[in-house]
Amino acid sequence: MATANTPAFNKMLYAPLAEIDPEVKNIIDKETWRQFTGLELIASENLTSQATMEANGSILTNKYSEGLPGARYYGGNEYIDELEVLCRKRALTAFNLDPAVWGVNVQPYSGSTANFAALTALIQPQDRLMGLGLPDGGHLTHGYYTAKKKMTASSIYFQSYPYAITPDTNLVDYAALAAQAKVFKPRLVICGASAYPRDWDYGKLREICDKEGAFLMADIAHTSGLIAAQELDNPFEYCDVVTTTTHKTLRGPRAGLIFFRRDRPNAPDLEKRVNDAVFPACQGGPHNNTISAIATSLLQVSRPEWKAYAKQVIANARALGESLVANGYKLQTGGTDNHLVLMDLRPLGLTGSKVEKICDLMGITINKNAVSGDASAQVPGGIRLGTSALTSRDMKEEDIKVVADFLHRAVQLSLLVQKEAGSKLLKDFVRVATTPQEGKQGYAQVKQLRDEVRDFASKWPLPGVQTAGLQKPEGYHEDF
Repeated sequence: MATANTPAFNKMLYAPLAEIDPEVKNIIDKETWRQFTGLELIASENLTSQATMEANGSILTNKYSEGLPGARYYGGNEYIDELEVLCRKRALTAFNLDPAVWGVNVQPYSGSTANFAALTALIQPQDRLMGLGLPDGGHLTHGYYTAKKKMTASSIYFQSYPYAITPDTNLVDYAALAAQAKVFKPRLVICGASAYPRDWDYGKLREICDKEGAFLMADIAHTSGLIAAQELDNPFEYCDVVTTTTHKTLRGPRAGLIFFRRDRPNAPDLEKRVNDAVFPACQGGPHNNTISAIATSLLQVSRPEWKAYAKQVIANARALGESLVANGYKLQTGGTDNHLVLMDLRPLGLTGSKVEKICDLMGITINKNAVSGDASAQVPGGIRLGTSALTSRDMKEEDIKVVADFLHRAVQLSLLVQKEAGSKLLKDFVRVATTPQEGKQGYAQVKQLRDEVRDFASKWPLPGVQTAGLQKPEGYHEDF
């Protein structure tokens, strides 16, 4: 706290957020209320623990520590070194990895930066890579491009060629991938996805890579928490490098990890290549407060309770999918093995953009998503749903069925609003949904569903927040 001798220009350093910046405090309060009174179904989001948030907001944010433990470019890093070594150890423990075989870099700021650093370590500019195509469930950082534009660094700096899923099953077409790799001769094959509800055949991928002399990299950003719980197949048995975010099913802060093998004869220097690619090649000083939060979340992943959580995430996803199918909806691959469900709206004549908008108005957070065969990621024909966050709020299968009913009503309401709008334009759709229209029911039904969702969501705890007595903050938008 400030003292009588504290200079006036430093007194702001001791004031709480509510006093020094009430505008930002109010925005945080509004977001807290939104999360508490809404249903989070975005598959790439989760609700991290109170302990993880405490670590992430710690005094460690003050320290610069470019370099690695024992080899920093700044002084005063003895405790930062201790922290980073601890975080590495916990990362290996969480995934049951032998430190003689595997190492890990815990410094990447995000999954995307982890992926680009991994590419920088494994291959040279203009080398060839293959990843699952974005419309088939892949990620932007796996080499995505369109006929008109190279979209991300992975396609700008490297030559990429997408592999695909089969039209009949919507499962990865390993036979076609093998045939394509034989012709394309990639130096790297990336597996893992952003919107693929099934598990991977890592053994088959390893065979393909060995035949073509390619590295195999798994991006398990979406499924790492389920893999750590041994509820999905293990990519570490087959891959050279494994990357992940830490904030999805792993339920940590927003950051990334790169795991690398130490025992590959074709890359004996892989550890140095990965570490050099992270720093100084692709980023600067690590965010030590975030590394502390990663360490805290990984400790939780290593506990016995984690397996029960992961099992419930998958059980909830399957219950969600089964409920949607029972209501007549089409799911890509017909179901799920993991935490996400991909719903195809094209048979209904709806876009994912419109259902996302209705759900937003109701207090259900989802995201529009391309499904196989879509021509545009901006106006896609599907929505992606995930159960990690609702499971973190203690929901089980019977509760998820209530959520599935809300989604069913949201889709039916979207059809009504689209009809009442008399147009397929999103702006007309939004106008009818958010303003009273004489002789039309859309607006009133949206408000009714919003109230029902709020009442249901508010019954559940929110990690890291004392919800008893929590009040709606000033400026929170009640109406549209």
